[in-house]
Amino acid sequence: MNDTTGDQVREAVRESYAAIAESGGNSGCCLPARNADSCCGPEELADPEELAKSFGYSIEELLALPEGVNMGLGCGNPTAIADLKPGETVLDLGSGGGIDCFLASGKVGDTGCVIGIDMTTDMLMKARKNARDGGYKNVEFRLGEIEHLPVGNDEVDVIISNCVLNLSPDKPQVIRESYRILAKGGRLAISDVVATKDLPDDIADDTELLCGCVSGAATVTDLTKWLEDAGFKNIHIDLKEETRETIKEWAPGRGIEDYVVSAIISAVK
Repeated sequence: MNDTTGDQVREAVRESYAAIAESGGNSGCCLPARNADSCCGPEELADPEELAKSFGYSIEELLALPEGVNMGLGCGNPTAIADLKPGETVLDLGSGGGIDCFLASGKVGDTGCVIGIDMTTDMLMKARKNARDGGYKNVEFRLGEIEHLPVGNDEVDVIISNCVLNLSPDKPQVIRESYRILAKGGRLAISDVVATKDLPDDIADDTELLCGCVSGAATVTDLTKWLEDAGFKNIHIDLKEETRETIKEWAPGRGIEDYVVSAIISAVK
């Protein structure tokens, strides 16, 4: 993908998530509410609690969050798979309103640190307000693109992310950056949408479905190669077939559930 196309993708994603930050919710497919002609159906916000529970968040976790943090985004619960320990430094790629950062905060404790990275100013402002309101002292949010992380080499113990890698126009670069900032023995533990077969043109070329975490999904084969090329070991990509039922509702009638599924992606530096 050339720089011009990549910038266009980033701007489309930035505008979409700024609208979600303003509305406080989404239409069920990581998009703001749209009109009846939208890929995600009529203009209404999805139930964020039901969406979060369908992708693995517990009721206890959701109740522990400050009001408004859960916007129903994501396709999994990365903190549930990251095996976080007290004192670790955790970085969240595409942290949005901060939901996974705040859940990670309690796991790493006062001696740990959680850093959220997001390129959308509106989301960053929302996350910082959520942190202040919730009294999270060990969480900070930085403005930046996940292809060019504002973090030094070998500084992070664990990288988490929730349905964000698929939004990047340069996924191999995101993976290389992730490897760079991880300390030796550091872990990658992310949830994302992956493609299980080639997308048809009407899905692959749909900008709304790109911002909705569908048409940018990479194949398992490509993800595995990019992780290997970056230097990662112990690579595992675990497909969550049960999530196809929820994904189907992201774009009713389009058949996207036949092509993409949520997955847990883990690897070690």
